[in-house]
Amino acid sequence: MSKHIGIVACSPVGAELCYRTIWTEAHQRMGAYTNPEISIHSISLSKYMTLFEAQKWEDVAELMLASSEKLAAAGADFAICPDNTVHEAFDLVAPKSPIPWLSILEEVRNGAIYKGYKCLGILGTEYIMTSPIYQKKLNDAGIETKIPNDKNRKKINELIYEELANGIFNEYQKMYFNKVIKKFKSYGAEAVVLGCTEIPLVIDPTDCPLPVLDSTRMLARAALRKALSEE
Repeated sequence: MSKHIGIVACSPVGAELCYRTIWTEAHQRMGAYTNPEISIHSISLSKYMTLFEAQKWEDVAELMLASSEKLAAAGADFAICPDNTVHEAFDLVAPKSPIPWLSILEEVRNGAIYKGYKCLGILGTEYIMTSPIYQKKLNDAGIETKIPNDKNRKKINELIYEELANGIFNEYQKMYFNKVIKKFKSYGAEAVVLGCTEIPLVIDPTDCPLPVLDSTRMLARAALRKALSEE
């Protein structure tokens, strides 16, 4: 019997992609129209955004814990959150949660190690690109990280919050991200971390200048593996 997956939906767009990935790929492993039980709990993104801007990570943790408690009450066996920025508060959440969590940061790190990458570019919100949460996780595994310059970071942050988070996707965004990724390649990066759960909806791996580590889908696949495991 499969385990019940709980999704803490901070970014609605990211949560939708995560859910859809689990649902779609479950059919390949479990049979047509079959998937593990999945519950989603969402607190308004505006509440998270206010706390992100103030960097009130203990309060972010409280929102995440409130969701995990409701998911546990709904029968979820473990939780995931397909949002990268909330993982700044992850270490405040995991010890207090009524159910265990999978970390998006750890899944990206594990995937990078498996692929043998030694240098990665990081794309995401300005906070994700400049904070140590990805850099430390990857550097501790012996993986060097690169981030865009200040001008590119500000533009990427604007595209994420003003367009992608609102479900607006277009060719210009793809071209802009690919231009930044091409710079990563010139800096020696072997792949790029899509460290924002909406970016995978813009990037096409078939014409991207570098291989991608899609944080949203990597977390979804890890959740599916855990749901189907005997552990």
